[in-house]
Amino acid sequence: MSSPRFPLAVSLGDPAGIGPEIIAASYDRLRGAEGDCAPFFVAGGLEVLRAASLACGARCTIIPIAQPHEATEAFAAGLPVLAGLDAPYTPGQPDLTGAQLSRASLEWATLLTLQGDAAAVVTAPVAKAGLMETGFDFPGQTEFLAAACNLGPDDAVMMLAGPSLRTVPLTVHLALSQVPARLSEELITHKARIVAKALRRDFGLQQPRLAIAGLNPHAGERGQFGDEEARIIEPAIAALKAEGFDVIGPVPGDALFTPIMRGAYDAALCMYHDQALIPLKALEFDEGVNVTLGLPIIRTSPDHGTAFDIAGQGKADAGAMCAAIRMAGDMARARAAASVG
Repeated sequence: MSSPRFPLAVSLGDPAGIGPEIIAASYDRLRGAEGDCAPFFVAGGLEVLRAASLACGARCTIIPIAQPHEATEAFAAGLPVLAGLDAPYTPGQPDLTGAQLSRASLEWATLLTLQGDAAAVVTAPVAKAGLMETGFDFPGQTEFLAAACNLGPDDAVMMLAGPSLRTVPLTVHLALSQVPARLSEELITHKARIVAKALRRDFGLQQPRLAIAGLNPHAGERGQFGDEEARIIEPAIAALKAEGFDVIGPVPGDALFTPIMRGAYDAALCMYHDQALIPLKALEFDEGVNVTLGLPIIRTSPDHGTAFDIAGQGKADAGAMCAAIRMAGDMARARAAASVG
């Protein structure tokens, strides 16, 4: 399997969290036993990565580069890092300086990907509260990426993906009490179309099967526990079926993720954040990837946080970061193949 034409760009994440050490550990693992890997570079944090690599016992050499294209050749010798942005390495002690580096790295990696100098962007975990102190005006990295691509917030769809499950929260960073008012037939159909298109283009699923969850217990039990299913969700499913999509639902949330049901769909569209993230994290925590669908660029991220409490102690598992890097490379190859075909 060939590597993408351009390397992947990785943002550093909060330097006080586990991001730097799992990036270094991922280089070790992906260049070693797990074989073929798209080359990648990190946008800034040269000294942070050197210190984090030592702290977690990674064996990789940190190699400074000046331009993204240098990463492809440098990757065989060590982990390429774009020089120019840095901060002190203070694991477990987040501060404003680190948050500023986290934001600058995210913005740099995104810009390089938008410019075509990188095949995809892989984002390490950030601390949203820290980013807000820098003036970052987005609920999370997904919303930032949508704005960077000149898209509205509903045009960028978060999908959580693991080896055996893909879930999509149709509403994301929203209080649970606000979810029913946010749901609409248009929201469900719009995001379902984006998911189906991405599953075809980036995952090679020519006839993607979608399952749509109910909002209420027992999917409303014919109106006994709420009318959102009959009033919003069922009409959305009917509209999608009329367009030719393979859709089932509304499926009660307590049945959607049973072993038998998981084999009946390629992605589950859920009504709110925790309905989608709890099963994914329970089943795929060490390999769960956050993928942003609907963008003109590819973006993946490990589906976990900064873990300040264990940062710098060599305890962090790099599995999800490895999975995010592998998935970004696979998606880049799929898009390249589709453009040729």
